[in-house]
Amino acid sequence: MRHLLARMPPVATFGPLLALLAACVFFASQTDRFLTGPNFSLILQQVMVVSVMAIGQTLIILTAGIDLSCGMVMALGSIVMTKFAVDLGMHPYLAIAGGLLACSAFGLLNGALITYVRLPPFIVTLGTLNIAFAITQIYSQSQTVSGLPDALLFFGTTFRIGQTAVTYGTVLMLGMYLATWFLLRETSPGRHIYALGNNPEAARLMGIPAQRLLLSVYTMAALIYGIAALLAVARTGVGDPQAGQTDNLDSITAVVLGGTSLFGGRGTIPGTLIGALIVGVFRNGLTLMGVPSVYQILITGILVILAVTTDQLSRRRM
Repeated sequence: MRHLLARMPPVATFGPLLALLAACVFFASQTDRFLTGPNFSLILQQVMVVSVMAIGQTLIILTAGIDLSCGMVMALGSIVMTKFAVDLGMHPYLAIAGGLLACSAFGLLNGALITYVRLPPFIVTLGTLNIAFAITQIYSQSQTVSGLPDALLFFGTTFRIGQTAVTYGTVLMLGMYLATWFLLRETSPGRHIYALGNNPEAARLMGIPAQRLLLSVYTMAALIYGIAALLAVARTGVGDPQAGQTDNLDSITAVVLGGTSLFGGRGTIPGTLIGALIVGVFRNGLTLMGVPSVYQILITGILVILAVTTDQLSRRRM
């Protein structure tokens, strides 16, 4: 019995999961179109990019940091990939590698400024947000990039499960969640991330290389933003310099709704996926009901405040 309980999801995941199920039941009672395979596939496609970005954001928030630059870094990566492939005629796989490297470079910069210069993550990533935005606009001349090779669009293509079309990007997203869950749960670096977020000084005394670990987390997160950039390109079919301008807030929203503490050290990757799905389900369900988008934003804001309030109250009981 004890072994079974140990393998069950953490209690912090139950609240978001119940909220997701309750939302599904409510919208299913309001519209017949909600509980259909194509609609669920659409929800997964709609949250695909932000969900992948939220993986990187979760890793950073677990260390008690935050990354405001993620959306603009993702946009820069998408422009680098598409410009390299279209304007420079580079092989698509090399173009993708160039975009991933550009994103990783920003993660390395964020991590270096935070770990070695000891600047606050909020200030550092706010600064790199603006830098990435400016570079994206200058390099793209504020123009979308079209006429992309098929390799860049692969994850936007679909296969069928019964009568439902599912994108390969959705499969990649779920695979990344599974891999990150394994990293955090079953490996030493994953456990060290939690330890660093819980108590940096105790982690240092345990012999955990805190600076190197933190640098790796920010770099890995930015690499994940690069993968999100590839998914954004595949979904839209273009390199859009205006993309990602609210994705930083959307990714933080998914992490917070999933039960990860903004103070670090507590949270799960499955919770983040549930948080992203909560936002996707609410927006999709309210759209099917004909509710104006401004109310969707209002409800999302209320959900975030409730999630953070719950986290604060639970910390005070500890």
